[in-house]
Parts: sequence; C-alpha cells; structure tokens
Amino acid sequence: MAERKRITLTDVRGLQPGQTLWDGAVAGFYARRQQSEAVRFGLFYRTETGRQRWQTIGRFGSPWTPDTARTEARRLLGEVVRGRDPAGEKEASRRAVTVAELCALYLADAEAGRLLVRGGKPKKPLTLASDRGRIEGHIIPLLGSMKVASVTREDVARFMHQVAEGATVQQHKTKPRGVSRVRGGRGVATRTIGLLGAIFAYAIEHRMRRDNPAHGIRKFAENKRDRRLSEDEYRLLGKALREATEGCLWPPAVSCARCLALTGWRSGEALALRWQDLDLARRTAVLPDTKTGRSMRPLSHAACEVLSTMPRIGMGALVFPASRGDGPMLGFKKFFRRIVVAGGLPKAVTPHVLRHSFASLAADLGYSEPTIGALIGHKGTTITSRYVHSADAVLLAAADAVATRTAELLGDAVTAGAVVELRRA
Repeated sequence: MAERKRITLTDVRGLQPGQTLWDGAVAGFYARRQQSEAVRFGLFYRTETGRQRWQTIGRFGSPWTPDTARTEARRLLGEVVRGRDPAGEKEASRRAVTVAELCALYLADAEAGRLLVRGGKPKKPLTLASDRGRIEGHIIPLLGSMKVASVTREDVARFMHQVAEGATVQQHKTKPRGVSRVRGGRGVATRTIGLLGAIFAYAIEHRMRRDNPAHGIRKFAENKRDRRLSEDEYRLLGKALREATEGCLWPPAVSCARCLALTGWRSGEALALRWQDLDLARRTAVLPDTKTGRSMRPLSHAACEVLSTMPRIGMGALVFPASRGDGPMLGFKKFFRRIVVAGGLPKAVTPHVLRHSFASLAADLGYSEPTIGALIGHKGTTITSRYVHSADAVLLAAADAVATRTAELLGDAVTAGAVVELRRA
C-alpha cells in the first residue's frame, strides 16, 4: 500500500490512470483515478462482523473536493462506529423489491396453493382472479415502481383516494369481442386496500419490511347490500322467467335463476353444483366447498322440481352447465341481466338480491336466525353440524314454506309437496 498523506487538489490532479491515493488524516479515505480522466473519492471500512466494504462517495468536481469528500468520509465512519453499514444498506436499497415484484411473488404463492387463508385453505380461483385484476388494474399502476420498504401510510392513503376518484379507470380490448374495464369508486378502493394489507402482511412474513402501512387507514364505509324484492318486483321477475323459458335464452341459466330465488343460495354455489352433491330423495344438497366451508342445505319440493328438469350427463357433471365447454357458466351474470331488463326490473336487482329476499321472506314467516342461516348456508356454530349429511324435517318444512311463498309471489303454479311428518320428541 502506498504511503498515506493528506489528499490535496494537486494530488488529485496528478493521479495517473489506475492509481489510488490514501488519505493520512481519515483512515480508509481514498481517491482513485479510473482508466479515464475521472477521479472518484471513496471509503474503505470493516463492519462489526469483519466484512470489508468499499463505499463510493462521489466523483471529483462540484460538490466533491478533497475536503468535502473527507468530511463525508468522517460522517460515514461515525455511522460504522454506531453499528451501521452504509455500503451494505445502499446495496440492499438497490436490490430492494418493488411493490410490483412483491405482488408477483404474492400471486405466485397464492396460485401455487402456498398462501393459506381462512380455515387453512388456499385461495379459490375466483378470488385469485379478482386479486389479479385489482393488482394489475390499480396497485401496479400507482404503487408498482415504489420500493416495498419505502411505502408509507401516507402513500397508501393517497392511493386509496386516487382509486376512489377514478385515477385508474381504463378500458381496453382483450380479444376480438372482449373488453376489459377497470372501474374506480369508493367500494373498489376499500376492497383494494384490504388486498394491499394482505400483500404487505406477506412482505412482513418474508422479512421485506417490519410494519404494514395499510393498517390503520380510515377506509370508506361500504354500502351494505340489504335490498329485497317487493311484491311487484317478484311478479315482474316471475313473468320474465316464464318468458325466458319459452324464449331463446340459455335454459340452464333460466333454471339457475329460478333455483336461486327458491333457495337463497349464492350464485357461485349454484353454478358450482354437481350431481354428486345432490340427494333429491332426501331433498338435501351437500356442498363441499362454499364461502363458509362444507355446507349442508335442505331443498324444498319446488327447488327439487327445478333441479329434476335438468339433464343428467354424469354424477360429476355440473347441474347448470355452460353453453360452451365443460367449465362453469361464466356468463350467468349477463344472462341474469337480460332477464332483469326483459322484466322491466331495476338494474339494482342482482342474484344477491334474490338471496336477501329469500332470507327476508323467511323472517317474515317467523323463522329464527339459526333456521334462516341453515337454509341459506351461513357458517354453522356447532361441531355436530360438520357430520350431518341430510336435512331434518324441521329444516325441510321451513324450506318448503319459504319456497312456496316465493313461488306464489313469482306467480308460479304451486304444487303441494309431500307431507313431512315431524319426529316425536
């Protein structure tokens, strides 16, 4: 190593290509000329663990002179004494994961089934598709280029308001006849913040940061979907269903809509229903994978009548098949919207409104919350419910009563079902 001396302007200007000059006043401070005319100042030091580090301070010229660079070297050495590693932190910052890269890791683990959610189960395909849409449509455009460690609560709050105000709204073609629409609004913003919180929780678990910047954000109040059909709307819906049955609309879509009105099920549960899940003799459906896990549902005579009209292709086949392919009926919402429009019903009438209307009718008839919950598939509260494979007489009678009242409101002919004898105590 060359003799050390205090580096001066004259020394810097006299450096030869490839030559390094060490400073005699600050240990580890040096000036080095590259093979070109450029001269750079730097600092060599060892961390607490003994690791050697080379920290570049800057290139000779404004603002870096031998004196200013020496002052910066002293400051850096002070940080090293306090246990920090400036060069290591700079390198880590350069290699730090961006929010876009974090989202890619999150989706990869979720799609591989390595990301477990409620009940220790992986995310469902529809949930993953929704997550991907929110990530690609909102999170990456606004936060994707930011480093994961640098995102603050203020950044997340700003992001939420940008989504709510429509900053990410766009529309583009996905295929010759397909269009993808990215919508904004307060509801979208609130749900996206929930996903962002889960993504940053994943980052904490993988030691990419220590806190979750999405926690504690005051979100917009979500509009509760508590609308129910009026008697006039039931009448219009019944007329539209009968006309759709006689028209050119896809028959399984019409039958599925009618079944939803008679059972109060979630549309996804009906669309995923397979013949192997049904026991029409016992008037019971056992759904293996719903929003609340495995669920046993009683079936009314009216619902069984609708189900019995569907053609059976095989035990593993879908009860309400798609018009094309073997997968679920992805276009059901469009079919249902056509029924709503044909019946002159408001656009706010959705499949979920049928579910809420069924539950409301059950309440009107005097049934308790536990009974209504059992009819429409709310989460069971007892361990015994996990082992029940068929509906009891009380639930079947309740299902019949609510379905019969629904059919009356729809204007359908009500056929008397079999008499259900209640068990003696």
